[in-house]
Amino acid sequence: MSESGPSLQRPATRAARLSAIEQALLHHVITSQSQLSQILLDEGFDVTQATLSRDLDEVNAVKTRLKDGTVAYAIADSPSGSTVESVSPGRVEQQMARVLSGLVTSVAAARNLVVVHTPSGAAQYVASVIDKQSLDDVLGTIAGDDTVMMICSDDEPAKRRARWLLDIVSKTQQ
Repeated sequence: MSESGPSLQRPATRAARLSAIEQALLHHVITSQSQLSQILLDEGFDVTQATLSRDLDEVNAVKTRLKDGTVAYAIADSPSGSTVESVSPGRVEQQMARVLSGLVTSVAAARNLVVVHTPSGAAQYVASVIDKQSLDDVLGTIAGDDTVMMICSDDEPAKRRARWLLDIVSKTQQ
């Protein structure tokens, strides 16, 4: 792959395959199972059509019509069936601000890490909200009781993500 930064390596497990499917559906317009099968093969997962069908059902993938008329798979993770593609980035940040504004008490960048402090017991929830954003320059999060460590691909992305998160949680609710 020609992406910059560390390459993501996945174990050959069912959970890793399901995660790869979710990521593919979030980052690509997938119009067929054969197209998704090829993307998975490129990531080291050789799956049968039957397995792929079960996996798509498991990750709650649905076929939806995009704005340009293309019918593609998307993850329906809300009761209304809306997909990630139908939500604007501004709206996502607005939702994050509403959820996180009372839960993030401080943010600091240290090399390729962003350290996020929360009230006691809130760190895992905050990490989950960040993880759901599927940010290209964030490799993942680790949560304790009151601290989240966001691991970024490099030092500059960590500084940008720290400012980004601080800006989001500092937005005043209207």
